[in-house]
Amino acid sequence: MPPKKEDEILRYDRMVEQALRGVVRAAVQEVIEDGLSGDHHFYITFLTEHAGVKIPDYLHERYPGEMTIVLQYQFYDLEVDENKMGVTLSFNNVPERLEIPLAAITIFADPSVNFALQFQPLEGIAGGDDDDPDGPKKKKKKSKKDGDADADDAAPTGEVVSLDQFRKK
Repeated sequence: MPPKKEDEILRYDRMVEQALRGVVRAAVQEVIEDGLSGDHHFYITFLTEHAGVKIPDYLHERYPGEMTIVLQYQFYDLEVDENKMGVTLSFNNVPERLEIPLAAITIFADPSVNFALQFQPLEGIAGGDDDDPDGPKKKKKKSKKDGDADADDAAPTGEVVSLDQFRKK
């Protein structure tokens, strides 16, 4: 039997990435159904340049690479489906609708329970550009933040990350 080509090999990295994005989808769905209980709140970081991201132009200009939103006290019209989430948030007392493909999310965290997932968008990920019209069309560079490694360094997919960056100091 001839060896399998690269594109015929089981891509466990893609399966894991899809499954972990399912955790994000399920968490958002629970909030839609039951609201946020206790101290639960979400930090969601996403690539603003990702295909399918819909945010106001002034936010795109202010956050040209990545943006972090917080779902805690004031958010409205939260929605999620297989490929994207939507939410209305207030920016300087102006309500704005955001649509974020799940494939655009790079960090999902709930500091109240010390839980976080970090994602690296992959080309052709299941639920990405092969299966999802809102999936990545090409790799995007992450913006550099203080203390971060070089933006070109590849991070592992589905990695649990420290919440130190979200803690109050």
